[in-house]
Amino acid sequence: MQPRIPRQSAREQGIHRADNDARLSAELAAVVAGARRRALRDGDRQIDTAHLLHSLLESDPEARAVFGDGPQIARLLGYLVQRSIGYGLRWQGTVEDSGAIPVIPTAEGWSPLAAGALEYACERAELRAELRGEDLACGIDLLAAIVADPESRAVEVLHRAGIEYPDVLIWIEGRSGEYVRGAETGC
Repeated sequence: MQPRIPRQSAREQGIHRADNDARLSAELAAVVAGARRRALRDGDRQIDTAHLLHSLLESDPEARAVFGDGPQIARLLGYLVQRSIGYGLRWQGTVEDSGAIPVIPTAEGWSPLAAGALEYACERAELRAELRGEDLACGIDLLAAIVADPESRAVEVLHRAGIEYPDVLIWIEGRSGEYVRGAETGC
């Protein structure tokens, strides 16, 4: 029996493999691998932005710090854990695609929004490379990317937990002291 999210070489897919992408920091590559494991375990056809958000919160202290240590993070993690047994079941068998971003060729096993978020995170890192001295995408880059589309599953989970995506972008901007959507942001 083959896994539901097959692994293919970059040549076969025509794009970079997200979890082998040289543009990702080691920490972010671990987040991506965690999201892949979560999708497989949940029986989902594709890795989506909610998988990425869950893995970020588990693995990346800086991304988790955006939400603080109070009841908000506990509520958010609770919703993410329940996705495989609760409201997230309606997502199974569907593709996460809001239509808000142009469809790019995606790696099989990735929702268009998740693949686009990884691409956006890498572009964001490249834009601020001069400021940091490193152009590898990190967790904050991915967090900014997955909440950039208000129709993403990650944003829906945030909303259910009482967190609005514009607030997350403001928190990220505040933590970095720079603009999330500009050419100058830092991890």
